[in-house]
Amino acid sequence: MFVRASLYIRPFGLQKRRFASAASEFRIPVIDFSKFRAAKSDAEKKDTANEIVSAFKNSGFIYISNHGLPQETVSKVFQKSADFFKMPEETKARLAWEDPRANRGWVQSGRERVTQSADAAEILALREKAPDFKESMEIGRDWDSHWKNQWPEEADAPGFKQTMLDFFQTCHNLHTEIMRSIALGLDLSEDFFDRKIDKQCHNLRLLSYPPIKRSLIDGEGQARAGAHSDYGTLTLLFQDSVGGLEVLSPHTGEFIAATPIPKVISSTETITPARQSIAFFSNPNFDAEIACLPNCGKEAKYPAINTETYIVGRLAATYM
Repeated sequence: MFVRASLYIRPFGLQKRRFASAASEFRIPVIDFSKFRAAKSDAEKKDTANEIVSAFKNSGFIYISNHGLPQETVSKVFQKSADFFKMPEETKARLAWEDPRANRGWVQSGRERVTQSADAAEILALREKAPDFKESMEIGRDWDSHWKNQWPEEADAPGFKQTMLDFFQTCHNLHTEIMRSIALGLDLSEDFFDRKIDKQCHNLRLLSYPPIKRSLIDGEGQARAGAHSDYGTLTLLFQDSVGGLEVLSPHTGEFIAATPIPKVISSTETITPARQSIAFFSNPNFDAEIACLPNCGKEAKYPAINTETYIVGRLAATYM
């Protein structure tokens, strides 16, 4: 599994992608999370916690191994996701994404344009020039009294709803554990973030990327999903064997392939194959304040902001 730290920001404006040479020293660290879970002392936990925080500081991204999610669980989610995207367009259209605060439902290809920019006019221009080549399904916490998930009928997608509900909870639990390790690595109490993330204001995103001519992706500003940073605390990203994710080295400004582990390549010279990924966007509680941590100095570099105000604002600018 690949974990992306939203604390790391990708610079905006790199219209032409630069790829790292084979000699590049930048590597995405692989963290064995079982050491944190099996630790018999606070000191042992702190060792892994320091490793995670150091990796985020230096690369902004990590691979998590031995994370406790059975492969059969992840495989089932991928299969149910694939089945969903195979449904007829008119069936999926009945579940269309409608509101940035809800952030739930099916998003047709070209509707979203992810970017580091937060300027609505600039994003509109980018979308018109180079829309994202992907479709997605957005799922939030299912018990929300106001914002409802858009579920397909059971007859259209057998087992889809329960599979995604179970996976949503599983990912939240893992996110909580990782945030506890981060708290220790930041010299905070292990439960520092617990009450800031317990309302599960997260977003489970299923992603389907159709096959596409390589020449289209190589065009200026073109991508299946443009260069961007995420909005919440952590993103847990699950890739299929095709891969395709690239991360920006904070040291060189070069894009590095985040190769799936293990990896199987299946591509041709002119066609980039279809692929799937699943992202769990972990967010703070929507009523939480995003502010400088208490042990990071007296003067904050950025002003505090409400979580809901920030995330909904970014979503409203990203979708049309």
